[in-house]
Amino acid sequence: MEVINGGGAINEFDGYAKIERWNPETTEKLAVHYKAILELIGEDVNREGLEKTPLRVAKAIQFLTQGYNTDPKAILGAATFNEDYRQMVIVKDIELYSMCEHHMIPFYGKAHVAYIPNGKITGLSKIARVVEAFARRLQVQERLTMQIRDCIQETLNPLGVAVVIEAAHMCMQMRGVQKQNSVTTTSAFTGAFLSQNKTREEFIHLISNKLH
Repeated sequence: MEVINGGGAINEFDGYAKIERWNPETTEKLAVHYKAILELIGEDVNREGLEKTPLRVAKAIQFLTQGYNTDPKAILGAATFNEDYRQMVIVKDIELYSMCEHHMIPFYGKAHVAYIPNGKITGLSKIARVVEAFARRLQVQERLTMQIRDCIQETLNPLGVAVVIEAAHMCMQMRGVQKQNSVTTTSAFTGAFLSQNKTREEFIHLISNKLH
């Protein structure tokens, strides 16, 4: 069931509600440009299948880039607690979907994030939300990896942060070199993960093994 709600929609399924919001003025402006793009590639924008496509894409692109309207540091700061725990905290296999800024084609994969608290911890879901906030922008994987690392380091001031991202890039799969099975891995470390080989090796070992 879909309920239109001003500049958004509430999709209800099995008792859960997924809320999508978009700016009506921005949507209207984007739709004009997407209609022009369809015409430029030789399509008939008046045929049934494409009649509402510019509007749909205008809403979709706002959803796919909603990270521009999100403050990742505020996400972490909203759930920070004092706790005397100084061992590794890992949230692995965080699904991510982003768009390459060079071709605006998706790349997707998983992020593995760890930090060693220094008197403060954060809610585990907040780590995943930080990944989402940075991923939902036009990105390159290298910058995305460093942004996640720096946000956690600057907000929580832990003893160290480790981030590894594994992703497949559709700009390599469906255009250009067209290599279907290639995966790009990037990593970024601070503190103990950078200076202590054993700590970094433990992290790599833990994210490489299926413990669940």
